[in-house]
Amino acid sequence: MTPELTALTLAALLQAVQFVLYAVPANLELGPGYTMSARDREPSKPLSDKTARLGRALTNHFEGLILFTIAVVVITLTGQATAFTAACAWTYLAARVLYIPAYYFGLRPGRSLIWGVGFLATLLMLLAALI
Repeated sequence: MTPELTALTLAALLQAVQFVLYAVPANLELGPGYTMSARDREPSKPLSDKTARLGRALTNHFEGLILFTIAVVVITLTGQATAFTAACAWTYLAARVLYIPAYYFGLRPGRSLIWGVGFLATLLMLLAALI
């Protein structure tokens, strides 16, 4: 397996970890009556700030993972994996790992900078595929 595919696999597993990190406190805060319902209405009480942040970080990773997956697939299928693209893939993964506590603790502007590093790493992989 290429380093890029390994990083992608670990990023997908990170997504699963993020889901659990969000789902457990969300279920405890909202209760099974709401979380097991069809959710046709808003919950009767809001999530705590930190739990809501975990939910937004999870959603953000879903969004970022789409573009990163495209980058990895393009690099892999075209046989253009290099040390540079591997470094970009690992940088993306590291940024995503760091993003979770940065968002949870409300670190500003750190959270946005960390996000930017991961996004830039993904864009550089895509650009490397075109060069």
